[in-house]
Amino acid sequence: MIKAISTTPTPTSDAADDFDQFVASVEGRLRRAFVGAVGVDEAHDATAEALAWAWEHWAEVAAMENPAGYLYRVGRSHVRRRPPRRVRYLIQEAHRLPDVEPALPDALRALPERQRTVVWLVYACEWTYGEVSQALAISASAVGTHASRGLAALRTTIGDSDG
Repeated sequence: MIKAISTTPTPTSDAADDFDQFVASVEGRLRRAFVGAVGVDEAHDATAEALAWAWEHWAEVAAMENPAGYLYRVGRSHVRRRPPRRVRYLIQEAHRLPDVEPALPDALRALPERQRTVVWLVYACEWTYGEVSQALAISASAVGTHASRGLAALRTTIGDSDG
């Protein structure tokens, strides 16, 4: 009987423990980021694909300066390969979102994709400009520009003149 040889090295138990800690620290952040970028329906798959890729390439990921940003790009690439669907960002029933401005989901949907993504990552997910710039492969100043323009458009759409 011939035994199959795996081409993927099996990580040590220390590496598995490190990976488990990593997942505990970034999984929620990644999922929230994907909700803003690709919608509720695709966020779970994008997160799972990004973390699966991280497990397969754990030595490389563990050495990265901003692994969450890189995995964000991995998940986005996975979702882009699928046929486009209508993106659902937030639950539409206002009674289920008492702390959210009812006009916010439509206002977010009306933003250009880059502005929407930056606004979501910076303000909803609390990523730094540096993390967003690495994840989107743009400069930190471009992140600031997209964030300020996106917020200004949201204020105009929603009707908040207090700024």
